[in-house]
Amino acid sequence: MFSHEKKRLKVAILDLNAGMENQGMRCIRDILKDFGETHDIDLVWEEFEVRIAQQLPGLNYDLFISSGGPGSPLESENSEWENKYFDWIESVMEFNSSEDQRTKKPVLFICHSFQLACRYFKVANVVKRKSTAFGVFSVHMLHDAKQEPIFAGLNDPFYAVDSRDYQVVQPDYKKLRKLGATLLCIEKERPHVALERAIMAIRFNDEMIGTQFHPEADPVGMTMYLQRQDKKTTVIDNHGFEKWQSMIAQLNDPEKIRSTYSHIIPNFLSYAIEQTVAVQA
Repeated sequence: MFSHEKKRLKVAILDLNAGMENQGMRCIRDILKDFGETHDIDLVWEEFEVRIAQQLPGLNYDLFISSGGPGSPLESENSEWENKYFDWIESVMEFNSSEDQRTKKPVLFICHSFQLACRYFKVANVVKRKSTAFGVFSVHMLHDAKQEPIFAGLNDPFYAVDSRDYQVVQPDYKKLRKLGATLLCIEKERPHVALERAIMAIRFNDEMIGTQFHPEADPVGMTMYLQRQDKKTTVIDNHGFEKWQSMIAQLNDPEKIRSTYSHIIPNFLSYAIEQTVAVQA
C-alpha cells in the first residue's frame, strides 16, 4: 500500500471532552501510534483542548480528528468556543476549496463533533433523544456507503459503541445535494417503534466525514473500563445488569467492535495519505 520511503504525517486531535475523563482520546492515540508503526510512517500528533482552553489547530497539519464529548450539542450555540470551532471549520473549508492548493486537509468528526458539524452545515436536525443510547449497536449502511473508503472491509451491518443523549434526524436533502454531501449510515430499523432512525454517518464533502458512533472504541480498554467497579455500578444503575453483560460480550466479539476499531480510523488515515495528502519524507 505504501512505498518503503519513510513518510511523515502530522495529525491534530481536537479534544471536545471539556476536561472530563474519557477513553476516546486514549483510543485515538493508540490507533495513531499503531498505524505509524505498522506502515513505517513518522506519525506525530498534537492535541488541542477546544471547549475550555479554546485551543484550535492551524493549517500546518495534514489531517484532523475531532473527538466526541459530553453535554448538549445545542446549548453551546453562539458560545465563544463554538463560534471559534465553526470558524476553524470554515478555515479548513476555504483551504480545501482553493484551486491553488494541490493537497487537502481531511477531517473526521466523531459523535459530539459530528452533531456540531451537522449544525454547521445545516444538513439535518440535532435533537434530544427520548432516552439515552448507550451500548453496542448495529449500524446499517446506505447505498453510498458501499463505495465509501473509510468503511472498506466492514460488514453490513457493522457494530459500534454508541453513547449519546442527542441524535441527528430529518436530513435536508436539498442542502445535502447542494453541498455534494451523502448520507452513509443509519441506526437499526425498529418497525415496532414509532420513531425515525437516526443518521449515523455523513460525508459532508470530499475531505470531511463524520460518524455519530465511536469508531475509536477499543475492545480491550473499553472492557477494562466497564469492569471497574464504579463504572460497572453506574451502568447497572442507569441501564440494568443485562445491558452491562451485553456490552462486555459484544466488546469481545471479534466480528463486532474489534472490526470497527481496526477499520474505520485506519481507513481514514490511509485514504488521507493516498488520496488527498502529500506526505513529506
